[in-house]
This record gives sequence, C-alpha cells and structure tokens, in this order.
Amino acid sequence: MYAIVVTGGKQIKVSVGDRIYVEKLDAKEGKDVTLDKVVFVGGEKTIIGKPYVEGASVVAKVEKHGKGEKLVIYKYKAKANVRRKAGHRQPYTCLVIKSINA
Repeated sequence: MYAIVVTGGKQIKVSVGDRIYVEKLDAKEGKDVTLDKVVFVGGEKTIIGKPYVEGASVVAKVEKHGKGEKLVIYKYKAKANVRRKAGHRQPYTCLVIKSINA
C-alpha cells in the first residue's frame, strides 16, 4: 500500500517504513506528525482524491531536523563591476512513515 501526500508544496509518494525528507515542519524530534493532505491511495483498492481523499491520513514520526548541502549563489553583471556571492542551506525534516489510514 502506498499514498501520495502533499507537504511543503511538493507531492511525495510514501509507503510504510519509508524515510522521506520534507520542508521543515514545526514539530519536535521523536513526536508523531499527521499528514492529512492525501491526494492518492494505491494498493488493493485505488482511491483518487478530488482534490484530497476524505478521511485519509498518513502518520509519520519526526526522526531529525537538519540543513541540506550548501548551494552557492553567484550574481554577476558584465562590465558593471558588480559581483555578489552568497550561500544557502535549506532546512529539512526527516520523517519515517508509520502508517497509512484510508
């Protein structure tokens, strides 16, 4: 059984036991989080949401919070002596999927 959930503006396919990295959520490590924006549930019986599946949810445990790898942003304008270098590390939350309720 698997489901497609929406979190952080992205759609992610999940199954029980999967470890996923999503945009940072406001939850403490070790706590459970319920993702209720389920757009699709597949397996023995397929359910497609309009736009979300009513009564469906995915329960996940917050494993850790962290920051992704550094991206280097370099802005440059030719012939204007304009150069700007910056870095960015996107915060994330690692979730472990415990159950899919449909």
